[in-house]
Amino acid sequence: MPQKKRSRSWMELKQSGNECFMKGQYGEATSVYSQAITMLEKSNKKNPEDLAILYSNRAASYLKDGNCGECVKDCNKALELHPFNVKSLLRRGAAFEALERYRQAYVDYKTALQIDCNIAAAQDGTNRMTKALTEADGPSWREKLPPIPTVPLSVREKLTQQTTTNTAKQNPAPQQNGTRETKKPAPSDKDIKKGQALKEEGNALVKKGEHKKAIEKYSQSLKHNPTEATTYTNRALCYLSVKQYRDAVRDCSEALVIDSSNVKALYRRAQAHKELKDVKACVNDLNSLLQVEPKNTAALKLLQEVQK
Repeated sequence: MPQKKRSRSWMELKQSGNECFMKGQYGEATSVYSQAITMLEKSNKKNPEDLAILYSNRAASYLKDGNCGECVKDCNKALELHPFNVKSLLRRGAAFEALERYRQAYVDYKTALQIDCNIAAAQDGTNRMTKALTEADGPSWREKLPPIPTVPLSVREKLTQQTTTNTAKQNPAPQQNGTRETKKPAPSDKDIKKGQALKEEGNALVKKGEHKKAIEKYSQSLKHNPTEATTYTNRALCYLSVKQYRDAVRDCSEALVIDSSNVKALYRRAQAHKELKDVKACVNDLNSLLQVEPKNTAALKLLQEVQK
């Protein structure tokens, strides 16, 4: 008798969803996360934080696919289960922004900054919303804002502690889809200087067309300072030149963990997806880029090419 196929656990489904997300297969990721959510909700071992992560991950997939309404709904559920979760706040903020609900987006970005004032995505989002709301409502725009929740100190301390523990335990690539939750452990000044020097050596090699040697320099640089998004996008450019497209996708994804609106990372990942014949992922990245820079001529041109 043929063996009955074992059904996957919710954790295996979550991992599979993360892998689909990293490949830019957002529709497939949404479907797999949905299966994981259903399974975990039926389980006796239902853990609010685990469920919140699944909702937040599915929200990221919806956001990448441009389904901002569903993204908001999933973030709402995630935040009910796990209040003040940074990823959920940032994803909902981005969805509100895309829906032109700028006041709600401002509140979410500002709330995230209370938890970690160094989150680049929240800083940039707050600046964009300030500009949009000033244009829409004039100098008194703050008076029309919904109340901004105060994040209790105990919550901030707990989240900081959790982030440090998770960074030490986890392989960050499949877990940190979408926007960046917090910084990687801050490198020392000595490491930053060393990383910068190696990056500049890599840049010089790129100018000479020595891409393989440049990859080595950038890799050494990232060992000293893994928080520099530019080093990842520079190495991705080299990977594109030597036709290592999957490595280019991985580096651009790392850069987008650090800065979710990094135009170079989105463009280079789109180029890599095009070469890998993954048209949907390519188009998704270009659409994300054009939300940040609507008149980016290189992105518009590439979008026109792949849509043909």
